[in-house]
Amino acid sequence: MAYNEKLADSIREALAEHEFTDVEEKKMFRGICFMVNGKMCVCASGDEMLCRIGPAYKEAIEKHGVRGMIRNGKNLKDFVFVSHEAMKTKQEFDDWINQALAFNKFAKAAKK
Repeated sequence: MAYNEKLADSIREALAEHEFTDVEEKKMFRGICFMVNGKMCVCASGDEMLCRIGPAYKEAIEKHGVRGMIRNGKNLKDFVFVSHEAMKTKQEFDDWINQALAFNKFAKAAKK
């Protein structure tokens, strides 16, 4: 499944507002991921946004339109998929971006 180009553009615009100098785009998780400071932060995956929000994921998955990330049959901590229902407004969208950026400061980079 191809990723939602409009969602990817919205993520690009949101990150540009924060004026990061180290943002890289990589193809992964069925879409395009935005690496901030060498760490996965936000992805456009299909029609959903994948956000790396850290321990807040436990509370987030209780919200309508948000689900945890499962890989190899296991729930991955720190990551949530956010559907359109959970980011209908610009404020909701921005809140998810801001949560991901806030956790990015503490996140560990993947091993190379």
